[in-house]
Amino acid sequence: EIIIIGAHYDSYSNFGADDNASGVAGLLEMAKLMKNKETKATIKFIAFVNEEPPFFKTENMGSKVYTKIAKMKKENIKAVFILESIGYYSNGQNSQKYPPFFGFFYPNKGNFIAVVGNFRSKWLVKKFVSNFRKYSQFPLESIVTFDFIPGVDFSDNWSFWKEDYPAIMISDTAFYRNPNYHTYKDIFETLNYSSFAEVIMGLHSAIIEIAQ
Repeated sequence: EIIIIGAHYDSYSNFGADDNASGVAGLLEMAKLMKNKETKATIKFIAFVNEEPPFFKTENMGSKVYTKIAKMKKENIKAVFILESIGYYSNGQNSQKYPPFFGFFYPNKGNFIAVVGNFRSKWLVKKFVSNFRKYSQFPLESIVTFDFIPGVDFSDNWSFWKEDYPAIMISDTAFYRNPNYHTYKDIFETLNYSSFAEVIMGLHSAIIEIAQ
């Protein structure tokens, strides 16, 4: 059985501290934390290329190439965790935005990490959220919804969903929160490293338990 932790390492321009150097940094840190852990499942750490335009949602998207080959090889992928923009947090009022109507059900402060899944991945969202909250007090919000909601499939989880693999995106919600998204202002000084570290530790513990 295989568990994948993935993050794309390309950026939209020469600036991409949150999108997605933060995800790659999280990927590397979790690999470091897990290197001596014995798990029943094989854990793969994969940095994907070509997530950003002009390759986004095309056959040349790095994760799309990977999933097609995995399907052909009949890899037994049980769970996928995609780290997509996980470094930007704010306690300011109305610092968090949402697709239409979602704001009625979720907080207006962008101080949480979001977990997003489609209906096929519902069990994985539930299990991950339960594990995360067992080990971390960091605010977490989750949603299981349709693929067509703007933003829910805007990362490498899309590629795995297309091949019917259970996958969730873990994110600070990117452009729904971070005003620097896809601009020259997306630099490392804008990230919140104490929150970032708490998220990584929670992710590490939650995923290890699933791998066991």
